Amino acid sequence: MHRTIPSDKINLRLILVSGKTKEFIFNPSDSAGDIAQTVFDNWPTDWKREAVSKAEILRLIYQGRFLHCNVTLGALGLPLGKTTVMHLVPRDNLPEPNSQDQRQKSKGGSGSCCSTTCCIL
Repeated sequence: MHRTIPSDKINLRLILVSGKTKEFIFNPSDSAGDIAQTVFDNWPTDWKREAVSKAEILRLIYQGRFLHCNVTLGALGLPLGKTTVMHLVPRDNLPEPNSQDQRQKSKGGSGSCCSTTCCIL
């Protein structure tokens, strides 16, 4: 079954740890936080065993990195009209940044990684 993807949208194929997948269509302006909320609000019936209690613990992983909640699909440079694969995991806390990530942050002049309103996905 071939799914038609509008040329101005991005199709995300989300993969759970269990291996189950589901596709959702989003706008390039949608953020990782928007995506987590949309998936939570439209939780697939065949994902019932993997259900979570709140959208805030859903984390998106793209190319091996957790996405911040305010990062948009357009900012990631995802191709319009195509399917992109991401992992979706329930996780309250995120791992500490590795030493390379920390060096890059320190070069940016900020002593801390986030403000108190930062939401990491």
